Amino acid sequence: MFRTLGKLIFFGLLLVAAWLVWALLLPTKPDQTQILLFPPGSSSKSIAQTLADHGVIRSAHAFQLLHYAQPSRKLKAGEYKFDREATAFQVLNRIARGDIYAHTVVVPEGFNMFDIAQAVEAADLGKADDFLKLAQSETALVHQYDPQAKSLEGYLFPDTYQFTRTQSMHDIVTIMVKRFDREAKSLALAGDIHRLVTMASIIEKETAAPDERPEVASVYFNRLNKHMALDADPTVVYAALLDKRYRGTIYQSDLQAQSAYNTYKNPGLPPGPIANPGRASLMAAMKPAETNYLYFVAAGDGTGHHRFSSTYEEHQRNVVAYRKSAGNR
Repeated sequence: MFRTLGKLIFFGLLLVAAWLVWALLLPTKPDQTQILLFPPGSSSKSIAQTLADHGVIRSAHAFQLLHYAQPSRKLKAGEYKFDREATAFQVLNRIARGDIYAHTVVVPEGFNMFDIAQAVEAADLGKADDFLKLAQSETALVHQYDPQAKSLEGYLFPDTYQFTRTQSMHDIVTIMVKRFDREAKSLALAGDIHRLVTMASIIEKETAAPDERPEVASVYFNRLNKHMALDADPTVVYAALLDKRYRGTIYQSDLQAQSAYNTYKNPGLPPGPIANPGRASLMAAMKPAETNYLYFVAAGDGTGHHRFSSTYEEHQRNVVAYRKSAGNR
């Protein structure tokens, strides 16, 4: 009887061992890529069950036993991507070290807060409207630079960011502002930062050619010094965006719109930045070229450069040349 019982126990242990080997040591791979979010406070039981339900591990019970055998290893909250073959040991190691999945958000130079909001939503990090609400209200984040800021426009620095879904929308906005802070210190921005960033944002939207940004800056500073209207098309576009009436191009009605951002109707700079400038545009606003230029128009040669002029007559000739070049392309 005791021999029979011993055999049963032996075979039982053998089966358990075989089951543990199957559940913990044999790699498995989900049928399709799984991106799973474990909120803060998730229990090991709920994590194990979620992993098993999505085919990441073979057994929730075996995974829990493995975790109980290593009580000092805490499972970290976060979002995890599972797209390759792995054992339960490897899965547990990933979650214990917090190897969480990051969403990439690319913010090119010249993106405005509306563009960034869409990029954040496209990265599945939250709703664009939620980002915009914070971008339009959390001005205390830039108070040291711009006490009169109406939004965070201009201070959401262009970069490639890695965010996780455990970060709040406020975290995302704050990180972008801190990135501006680092760049501002690197460039030693000083004086009227509001004015400088506003000018840099216009420069950024006017040209994609870094080498001519100081010349573009000189045009606008020269016009300001002569009390001329800036006549900057990007400010008209921004006014239309704020009024939710932008239709992809500038219409005569946009040029006549009664907006403080319409630099065709209002002298001087607009009330604030119209986009988020990069380093080159900030530097151009700080140190514009010394020229007599008052006008510029696209060169029309496909390079993104412009023709600059000091007189209206010369400018008109450049406009004609641009139209000819554009018509021949």
